[in-house]
Amino acid sequence: MKRLLQINPVVRENTSTGKIMRELGELAQEAGWESFIAYSRARDGVPQHSSKLIPVGSKFDLLVHWLATRLFDAHGLASKRATRQLIRRIKEIDPDVVQIHNVHGYFLHYPLLLDFLAQRGKPVVWTVHDCWLFTGHCYHYAAAGCDRWQTHCHDCPQKHAFPASWLLDRSARNFEAKRRALTALPDFTLVTVSDWMRREVGKSFLQDVPCRVIHNGIDLHTFQPEPDADVRQRYGISTEHYVLAVASIWLPQKGLPDLVRLAGMLPADEGLVLVGRISEEQKAEFPAGVTFIPRTEDANTLAALYSGALALLNPTWQDNYPTVNLEAIACGTPVITYRTGGSVESITPETGFVVEQADVEGLVSAIRTIRTNGKEHYGEACRAFALQHFDRKTCFQEYIRLYESLATR
Repeated sequence: MKRLLQINPVVRENTSTGKIMRELGELAQEAGWESFIAYSRARDGVPQHSSKLIPVGSKFDLLVHWLATRLFDAHGLASKRATRQLIRRIKEIDPDVVQIHNVHGYFLHYPLLLDFLAQRGKPVVWTVHDCWLFTGHCYHYAAAGCDRWQTHCHDCPQKHAFPASWLLDRSARNFEAKRRALTALPDFTLVTVSDWMRREVGKSFLQDVPCRVIHNGIDLHTFQPEPDADVRQRYGISTEHYVLAVASIWLPQKGLPDLVRLAGMLPADEGLVLVGRISEEQKAEFPAGVTFIPRTEDANTLAALYSGALALLNPTWQDNYPTVNLEAIACGTPVITYRTGGSVESITPETGFVVEQADVEGLVSAIRTIRTNGKEHYGEACRAFALQHFDRKTCFQEYIRLYESLATR
């Protein structure tokens, strides 16, 4: 029986990579593979899972790694003991394919791990969920307008952003360490979740690594059009129409200042509903009448909110292939997004509008167009597009075909 090992700091279902790993593990088992998942014990405990779980490290390891990151800009360069323990387990499992999602998460020493995998010569698949893999520090550079990663990182303008360093800036050394470790892998395949990310990888030191695009999918049974009366009552949405914006944590890069401007431009019968973690100080910047809903992991609640909205607003300034777009479209709701990264790749003239960054008037104009045409004008086309392109099992079967090809060559 062939064996698949996935590696990621988190395994829980309320994270995008956790959901992806569960689905990939289940599909691999259906295809006759044995499935293993290595993850950070300190972050997720020991959850229930159909795959065989390999907890890595401890709370002490995580704390030391956190301090190494904050003080010395050494993210991914601590946790040697935990990494050696994982290496011993990998030797025992002897996987046919190693699938890495993320190693940044305060739990692995990536040069140790990659040096071991290079020596073993086993196929390694790495899904590029963000940009950390090929930068000297940051996980995304678009909002900062930085392109140093295309030549050689140095003097990082985002030293204080995740993974934040309070003191040192070793972005130049980090860049070189990643280039050395990653380009030494003899059997290495990259997967990007958007065409945009594939183009970005092609500008980096990973440009010669084989790369393919496999878009993320969603559960189309959960995310489908459904009445929203209950959530309207539960959250006090009193306006006849509302536009929705969803984020895990509301940051400026997600377009929060632009949403503040937009909220003051909506007519009295249109409300703005924001879902996600947001501070009281941020709330105070909005005019009266905005509905704030705490971050929720209840997919049924989200589906109802999407279904009832006139449109989903996603004025993001940096993104790869945002799942919120897919979820809204699957619920029959058009999406209005900035021309940012891979956010535009799920949008067609039938499923939404693409607006230039910072064009808040353009966002309002798109809302007016949707309201004039009637949301029902978009609903059927949105759902049909989702059924054709967003089914997660269909999307993730591409991974299984990739694993099979790598394990049998």
